[in-house]
Amino acid sequence: MVDDVNGAVPIPPQRLVVGISGASGVTYGVRMLEALRDLGVESHLVVTRAAMLTLSQETDLSAEDLTGRADVVHKLADVGASIASGSFRTLGMIVAPCSVRTMSEIATGVTSTLLTRAADVTLKERRPLVLMVRETPLHLGHLRTMTALAEMGAVIAPPLPAFYARPETIQAVVDQSVGRALDLFGLDWAATRRWSGLSKADPA
Repeated sequence: MVDDVNGAVPIPPQRLVVGISGASGVTYGVRMLEALRDLGVESHLVVTRAAMLTLSQETDLSAEDLTGRADVVHKLADVGASIASGSFRTLGMIVAPCSVRTMSEIATGVTSTLLTRAADVTLKERRPLVLMVRETPLHLGHLRTMTALAEMGAVIAPPLPAFYARPETIQAVVDQSVGRALDLFGLDWAATRRWSGLSKADPA
């Protein structure tokens, strides 16, 4: 942070809050942390207990491997953490992946953990809140909850593959979803494949 000059307000570092909940797809959260490090954006991580279980089932990473990718790690029960206050300036928050339970708790505003409290703060401060919801098929209750969140200002961004990018690996599929989510915060990650128009067909 730049020192005050003649009483000027210093410019805070770019920060993004990353929540990882227990839905399948913990790799999205892992890759998000790596992308933020590439971009020089300070990451503030909060992880649910269920997410740690998913981490052990879906990857070979340890809890330390995950938390070591973040700049700041907050305990789930620490509702007095910096990210629990709107006065702590951030670019916003992403939950990657976002379980239906986490989504539903955010929608009600009755928050029981630091993850959902931080999401609630993001909404009340009118900052971008991006939820990479991982569930299918969706019943009417899920859809109504998503509608309520969209009306509150959240962005529902399920991690869906973009086949125009012609991904050849699972990593490429994950990177494209992560990159498009970062676009919502105005962050341009080099791994994101951009659409440049239809390829010209060979002449008949």
